Amino acid sequence: MSKKIEIDPSVLANLTRRALLSSSMGLGAIAAAKLLGKSLAFGATPAGESVPNLGRLATGHFPARAKRVIDIHMKGAVSQVDTFDYKPEVIKRHGEEIPPSVKGNAKISSMSNGQTTFPLMGPLAPFRQYGQCGRWVSDLMPHIGSIADDLTFIHSIWTPQVNHDPADILMHTGFQLPGRPAAGAWVNYGLGTDNANLPSYVVMKSQFQAAGVGATQATWSAGFLPSNHQGVEFRSGNEPVLYVSNPDGMSRQERRAQMDVIDQLSHYQYQMTGDPEILSKIAQYEMAYRMQASVPEVTDLSDEPDYVLNMYGPQVHQPGTFARNCLLARRLIERGVKYVHLVQVGWDHHNGIARRHPPDCWAVDQPSAALVTDLKQRGLLDDTLVTWKGEFGRTVYAQGGINPNAGRDHHGGNFTMWMAGGGTRPGIAYGKTDAFSYNIVEDPVEVHDLNATMLFLLGIDHKQLTFRYQGRDFRLTDTGGKVIEGIIA
Repeated sequence: MSKKIEIDPSVLANLTRRALLSSSMGLGAIAAAKLLGKSLAFGATPAGESVPNLGRLATGHFPARAKRVIDIHMKGAVSQVDTFDYKPEVIKRHGEEIPPSVKGNAKISSMSNGQTTFPLMGPLAPFRQYGQCGRWVSDLMPHIGSIADDLTFIHSIWTPQVNHDPADILMHTGFQLPGRPAAGAWVNYGLGTDNANLPSYVVMKSQFQAAGVGATQATWSAGFLPSNHQGVEFRSGNEPVLYVSNPDGMSRQERRAQMDVIDQLSHYQYQMTGDPEILSKIAQYEMAYRMQASVPEVTDLSDEPDYVLNMYGPQVHQPGTFARNCLLARRLIERGVKYVHLVQVGWDHHNGIARRHPPDCWAVDQPSAALVTDLKQRGLLDDTLVTWKGEFGRTVYAQGGINPNAGRDHHGGNFTMWMAGGGTRPGIAYGKTDAFSYNIVEDPVEVHDLNATMLFLLGIDHKQLTFRYQGRDFRLTDTGGKVIEGIIA
C-alpha cells in the first residue's frame, strides 16, 4: 500500500517560498502506479523520473505477433479504382453507363442524388504487375508497387457510412459518433508503453494544398478512458508539442520545483475527492516535463544519414509533410512508442480528379514505401504492424459525367487497404470485388473486423479489452468484429 500523506491546508498556506520550492514529492510515480492499479511505495522513485507503464494487460491475453502499430490514414478517401483494384472491364467500358444490376439500390452520397447518368470512368493511369506475387498496382503508385511482396492487400472492406467524419470516427473508434476512445487510446490503456519519456500514442497530421475536408480529432480521443490515454499531437514548427516548453525566464530546475508543489497539492486533493482524473492529469504533467528532453531529440533528424533521407523523398526535409512524418514515425517506434497515427488529409476528389489525384499519389507513394523498407532493413517490420487506408472508397462512375473536371463520389460498398509486417501474410490479396469495383463478391471485411485483427496481432482478445462506463462494458469493436484469419501469417 502507498503511504498516505497528511497535508494540513493551513500549514501549506503559511509555507515559505523556499520551503515550497524545496519539496520533492514525485507524484508522477504515484500517478502512474495508481493508474496501472499497482502498488508502489511513496517516495520510492525520485521526482521527475519515469515509471514503466505496462498497461492494464501487461503482457496481453496471448503471445503477440506485433509490438507496435503505425496507422496511416488517408483522410478524404483514396480511389481504389485508380490505385490498387485493377478492373480491365472498366477500362474496356469507359464512358458506358454502369449496369443497373451492379449499381443496385445501395446507399450513396447525397452529392450524387441529383445525378441522372452514371458513366463508368476508367483508371487515371495504367496498371502493371509487381513482385513475385504479381500484384496489380497503378503507375501512380510505383514505389508501393515495388514492395508488393511485403504487403497484404485487402480489397473487400466495406462501411455503412458514406460521409467523411462518421466514417472516419467509425474506422478509428468503432462507433460513428464522437465520444468513444480511439484505437490508439485502447492500445495505450491495454499495453502501456516501453518508453515512459514519450507518449505511448502519437498523432501527426499533414495535408495536400487543396485539402477540402479536415482531420477529425475524435479519431485520437481518449473518449471515456482516463485522459492521459489520448493521442498526443506532434506538430510541425519549432514547438512540436504545444505547452511543453518552459516560459521565458524559467529554468528546468524551477519547473521541476513547481511540478513538485503541484504534485503535492494534487495528491492532497485526490485524498479529499478520490477523483481518478486528478491522477491522470498529474501523469500528463509529469510526461510533459520528461518530453522537454525527449521530444527535441526524436524530432531532430541531424543524425539520419543521407541515404535514409533520400529514401523518403525530397519532402522529408520539409517539416509537416507526410514524408517527414513517416520518418518520424519510424524514429518514434524505435524509441518504444506503441501507436503512431499518421493522417494525410486531402483525397476528397469530387471534381478535377485527373488533375488532383496524380500529385497527391506522388506525395505519399515514396514515403509510404520507404517507411516499410526502412523498418524491414532495421529488423523492425516483423513486429511492427503498418496499416494504410481511407475511411471509404470512391465510385467507379464519374461524378458530373465524363469531362475534364470529372470526379468520383464517396463509396462505402468496397474499398482497398494494405497492411505490412506485424504477423500479416505478405504478398497476398484478400477479398475480391466484382468486375466494376462496386460490390464485394468474396470475403467481406467490416470495420470492426479490422480492429479485432489489429488487437489480435498485438496479443489482445478484442472481446476482453473492456472499460466499464455508465453501467456498460465498452470495447473498441462495440458488439461486432471477428479476426481476419486469412491475412495472418
